[in-house]
Amino acid sequence: MTELFRLLKGGNKSALLAAIVNTIISIIKGIAFFLTGNVAMFAETMHSLGDAANQLFVFIGSALSKKAPTDRFPNGFGRLVNLVLLGAVLIVGIMSFETIKEGFHHIIHPTVSHGFIINIVVLGAGVILESFVLFKAMKEIVHSVGVEAKGFGIVIQSMRGFSKAKPATKLVFLEDTVATGGGLLAIIAVVISHFTSFHQAEGIASILIGVMMFIVVGKVFLDNAAGALGEADEEMEDRIGKIVMNDPSVKDIQDVTVIKEGEDLHVELEIEVDPTLTVAEADDIKDRLEQRIMEENGVVDVLIEFDEDDGVTNWKEDKEKE
Repeated sequence: MTELFRLLKGGNKSALLAAIVNTIISIIKGIAFFLTGNVAMFAETMHSLGDAANQLFVFIGSALSKKAPTDRFPNGFGRLVNLVLLGAVLIVGIMSFETIKEGFHHIIHPTVSHGFIINIVVLGAGVILESFVLFKAMKEIVHSVGVEAKGFGIVIQSMRGFSKAKPATKLVFLEDTVATGGGLLAIIAVVISHFTSFHQAEGIASILIGVMMFIVVGKVFLDNAAGALGEADEEMEDRIGKIVMNDPSVKDIQDVTVIKEGEDLHVELEIEVDPTLTVAEADDIKDRLEQRIMEENGVVDVLIEFDEDDGVTNWKEDKEKE
């Protein structure tokens, strides 16, 4: 139990915050839907409820993925967060289907909803809270990629660094971007339905919100399926290759592989050195390279193999082909 609490402390903070906020929002929206019968509010209730459950699973998965390797699982639990996310998207997928189905029903059989002020206040509060969580996720992305930014610059830099973010943070970013946009869409639909006779607007908004949720499901599924299989990080491979080639004792690189496992990066290198080097000198090179590579964000271990220099510069040839 002590280890569990220790692991939970290291869970993704953005996911935990998002789970708490979305739980509160889903309860408020659910009460508003019960009082008003507004279909757009139903869509937003389902959306927030799905996000809350999703992000709670993500928080737990990100925490448990940091568990130390065991005899049974010597490679550690890094990919656990990817597996949890694959399961979590099923929840959002079900919620998306229900949201779209209810939207179609309302378009075919439009009804007048009540409680205009309640709907606007609740949806407006939801947008504000979702925006707050989204901004926190943006700041975490900017921090994780090591970029300094303030104000609106955080928004720009978070979008640029999105691909390098942790899986859990990516999910929060995507879900709360859709949630914020969905909330604004629901507000527009409520206003149109209230001031005109076009009550189908709420059904259309419900369908659009459901479609946006499905887009998130697809994106998260593809990213984490690749992570669960062990996806190579080509950008980091290039970066580490340059670091290694800058070492004066390294003659060439035969191979460099960087595998993503959840939030962790595992590096394997095969380098060529002068065959006349002593074991002690080779060990110094190994220690020096390991220390430098471990400074890179996300790298948890480095495996280095040595081979004698064959006079052929494989690394430069590979880069020219690319």
